Amino acid sequence: MAFTREEVKNLSNGIAAISVLLLLAFGAYYYVVVRTEFEQTRLKLAESESRVEELEQQLASAKQENSVLLDAFYSEQAKMDAFSRQIEEITGVVGILQQLQGTDRELLQKYSRTYFLSENYVPSNLAPIQERYLYNSNDQQLIHADVQPHLENMINTAASANVDLKIVSAYRSAYEQSRVNSQYNVVFGRGANQFSAEQGYSEHQLGTTADFTTPEIGAVFLGFEDTRAYEWLSQNAYQYGFVLSYPEGNPYYIFEPWHWRFVGVRLAAFLHEQGKHFYDLGQEAINQYLLYIFD
Repeated sequence: MAFTREEVKNLSNGIAAISVLLLLAFGAYYYVVVRTEFEQTRLKLAESESRVEELEQQLASAKQENSVLLDAFYSEQAKMDAFSRQIEEITGVVGILQQLQGTDRELLQKYSRTYFLSENYVPSNLAPIQERYLYNSNDQQLIHADVQPHLENMINTAASANVDLKIVSAYRSAYEQSRVNSQYNVVFGRGANQFSAEQGYSEHQLGTTADFTTPEIGAVFLGFEDTRAYEWLSQNAYQYGFVLSYPEGNPYYIFEPWHWRFVGVRLAAFLHEQGKHFYDLGQEAINQYLLYIFD
């Protein structure tokens, strides 16, 4: 069967029309599909943006809560630190009070012609001085046990400087002091009170005082102030806690260059630096050093 030209033309035009209609139909369908996907994507994006905003709000709230919690933490930590410091301070004070309670307050009291020490007082801890430190090895002497290492260290150091210090007398009980004073009174009368303390007024009863001499000077002490021993003590005794109790011009007794009392290194160093003597200070100022007397 043959088609005429006109029929072929009409057939071509029909096919073209159908093709256009198909393209239009596909385009419309594709538009609808794309549009639908776009709307779905836009909705999802909107949901995501909403979720992001919600999360940001939650994050901001969490940050604020965290900041509040952090501030509260630091505040509590500061309180705990303050309590800790208070506990340390209280513990320190308690320790000091306990140490003071265990320290003999008499050791830094001012005893001389106007300051009285009970005749019943005896140091709690006396120790014998080694014979090699004594002027008379047959005459046993005692010293406060906590003073002993300072005393021996001082004498040993002096010996290394070719200064031969010897101890004539150290601790004396109230009875012994009374006996010594009575003997002086027999020889010198009332004038003995210028160089010999009466019972209850002697630093020797504390067990922290020693009378020094040298083998050349002997037990009478005459000229001791002119010896290298006295010069060395004047320059160095404070480093071991010893001070000269009765310097020249003191209001209590004659100048006693041989008589040295242990008051602790801190107080002795302070007196040396200030150019003062023990009895120049008030008792309240002296008591501040009681805690450190055996440091």
